[in-house]
Amino acid sequence: MSAITTHVLDVSRGLPAAGVPVTLRLKDGDGWLELGSGTTDDDGRLRTLLPADQPLGAGTYLLRFDTGVYFAKDAVAGFYPEVTVAFTIREPGGHYHVPLLLSPYGYSTYRGS
Repeated sequence: MSAITTHVLDVSRGLPAAGVPVTLRLKDGDGWLELGSGTTDDDGRLRTLLPADQPLGAGTYLLRFDTGVYFAKDAVAGFYPEVTVAFTIREPGGHYHVPLLLSPYGYSTYRGS
């Protein structure tokens, strides 16, 4: 399993958000270095952003969720075409789970386990 994972739940439907494209980036000077990407599975989970054996370094990471693609497939006019979540890892080597609770007009996130 990747050292960074996510789980997207569509709270407006009470279901996992399958088919959400996600990109993981690392802050690199003034820009961002793409580390991995994927799409949430039928359970709304993405466990393969990084190779299982790739250790994490300290730094600022960013998850970009393409929510526009997700809502468009059901012809839902969402307000946020994308959600970006930046977070800082100070203790490398662990597992970081960053869930996203999503609706067409709002979202929330937290550090999971």
